[in-house]
Amino acid sequence: MSKKNIIRIFLIIILCFFITLIYQNFKKKDLDKTIDKNTNETNYESSNILLDVTYKSQDIRGNTYIISAKKGELDISENNVVFLEKVESSIILDNKDTISISSDFGKYNTYNYDTIFSKNVIIKYSNYKITGNYIDLSLIRNSMIISKNVVFTDNLRTLKTDVVEIDIETKDIKIFMNDQNKKVNIKTID
Repeated sequence: MSKKNIIRIFLIIILCFFITLIYQNFKKKDLDKTIDKNTNETNYESSNILLDVTYKSQDIRGNTYIISAKKGELDISENNVVFLEKVESSIILDNKDTISISSDFGKYNTYNYDTIFSKNVIIKYSNYKITGNYIDLSLIRNSMIISKNVVFTDNLRTLKTDVVEIDIETKDIKIFMNDQNKKVNIKTID
């Protein structure tokens, strides 16, 4: 086995260890969740439909996550999953930067706060705007993976790509194509 492979295996093991530690700490921490006062509680008891719903949580790093929707529907088979329509979300980072996300639909897990955004997804952060059709947001993994018809725009360029991956904590951004033979399309803004 080459040194490179040994180092890769060692790094993967360390990464798994840290992910497990972060998950356990995240799980133990009592997180603040509230349902917007506008939600009709009698409707909640007699149906699995929620109107004008808002969830708020905070992770162990001090990041605040707020997600609102015009309509939510509780998944009867998984009571910690809510299907959302007309979704607006904000991630207020511990350094006070804000990431805004909107989409037509969402799937929110009230237990671990992971969220899938789909159809007409728009992300705004700093001077970046990213549009696409699908986002997998995980606060435990501390990342957003944007895919399907992705357009990444900043003050200098527009990129068309298959996938954009953002590390929420470090703000590192990876842009790549699914097919290694294809290239990211970059257009400079004049």
